[in-house]
Amino acid sequence: MKKTVKTIVGASLVLAGIVFSILPGSILFVLAGLLILATEFAIARVWLRKCQSGMSHGARRLDRFLLLRKLR
Repeated sequence: MKKTVKTIVGASLVLAGIVFSILPGSILFVLAGLLILATEFAIARVWLRKCQSGMSHGARRLDRFLLLRKLR
């Protein structure tokens, strides 16, 4: 019972995050859903690590871009 509730809630958050990434909204729903699903499924842990590393890489690129723009 507990696993099915986690699966339903996690999958719902991931789907909401995908919809909100297309429409104006937050992609953090995807991370929250993957975080819940990662407690039960190994493949969700893999996708969570990929999302986290991708977001970290994007944040570093944005920081570098803003710093170089500020120094001009």
